[in-house]
Amino acid sequence: MIHCLPIPTPFMVGRVNVYLIEDEPLTLVDTGPNSGKALDELETALAGRGRKVEDLELIIITHQHMDHEGLAQILARRSGAEVAALDRLVPLLERFGDANEADDAFAEATMLRHGLSPDMAVALRSVSRAFRAWGSSVQVTRTLHDGGTLELRDRTLQVFHRPGHSPTDTIFWDAERRELIAADHLIKHISSNPLISRPLDGGYERPQALVTYLDSLRQTRELPARIVYSGHGEPIADHAALIDERFRLHERRAEKIRGLVADEPRTAHDIAQALWGNIAVTQAYLTLSEVLGHVDLLLNAGQVREVDRDGVSVFEAV
Repeated sequence: MIHCLPIPTPFMVGRVNVYLIEDEPLTLVDTGPNSGKALDELETALAGRGRKVEDLELIIITHQHMDHEGLAQILARRSGAEVAALDRLVPLLERFGDANEADDAFAEATMLRHGLSPDMAVALRSVSRAFRAWGSSVQVTRTLHDGGTLELRDRTLQVFHRPGHSPTDTIFWDAERRELIAADHLIKHISSNPLISRPLDGGYERPQALVTYLDSLRQTRELPARIVYSGHGEPIADHAALIDERFRLHERRAEKIRGLVADEPRTAHDIAQALWGNIAVTQAYLTLSEVLGHVDLLLNAGQVREVDRDGVSVFEAV
């Protein structure tokens, strides 16, 4: 039995879904952010299932974002549970502070390259550092690998790396029950934002996050899932139809951006302002990632080109 435990977060996305798998070992998938309120509500939710933190035997982390891993250290220390994560995720969890500092430096360079002012870039870096308290480092004791399996007493979970929303997104597939734990890889009520993140190989070239994400969705679409458990919101009953809808959504957004660039050359930040007007500082990097993802589709299709103007990228129609 899989129980969904919605845990509060301080982020705009709202509550995060933590999943308790009643099996041996007793397993928790994701944790919620590192906050007293999140811990209190998790303890209450576990008590409602006749369990407590100290009963946990295995904690699985699906990806690197703070609302999914923040309580891992506290829960592992209190319960003695093993912590499992994808091999590519392990160094980000074990060296959380250093990894996030490098992420912030990469994000700042990306923002400056694509038209944000230095003042806004510095402000966003300060916001990111303040948010960092919602996450934590944790020692991983069981390393998972793409294509491998995680054996519980009553079920086998296949491990699949599905990057895009983040570079470390991991989904868990129970083929016998046709159940998929997808975390933020696929969400019913909102389109997962393919956030531009620092490459895991340590390079500095900007990754094409949306292109990667769409490739991951195509692979997930082929799974004969009966139900998909998401990181936020309700479960998904027809994932193939939802994925097809997302493909169409991204095509429409790319076409809208192509029209804006056809009117006049623009930076990615210019495009974001044309689409959404004045953007809150806290949302500037999210919207920049959204725009660049769709610009990448147009670049790959040969419909726009990227021109360097004094160290700033400007996109113009071909």
